[in-house]
Amino acid sequence: MVEYQSPHLDAVFHALSDPTRRAMLHRLSAGKHSVSQLAEPFDMSLAGASKHVKVLEAAGLVSRHVEGRTHYCRLEAARLAEAQAWFRYYERFWSDRLDALQNILEAEDRQKPPADKG
Repeated sequence: MVEYQSPHLDAVFHALSDPTRRAMLHRLSAGKHSVSQLAEPFDMSLAGASKHVKVLEAAGLVSRHVEGRTHYCRLEAARLAEAQAWFRYYERFWSDRLDALQNILEAEDRQKPPADKG
């Protein structure tokens, strides 16, 4: 069952609300990256990139490990699955509503008199 009042879900949606963090997650979907590698495509300092990574970590979307002085990040998809489950509920809601609308429109079409071709 999907929890709708979950602090974890709130943290995931907060993390995903920023386009830079979404881009970082996209890069991590290809494999582990250092924080400096994650910062490369953006005009930001290493400290700025690290702040974004901390938000992703707090949401449970990223894990970080240190090798020497380099911090490596890896995507953790479990929290994304929770968000997807939340969206799936609403997908069913809208699918049901759109199916009902289609049935109404088709019923109206069947009740219309045929168009006069004269």
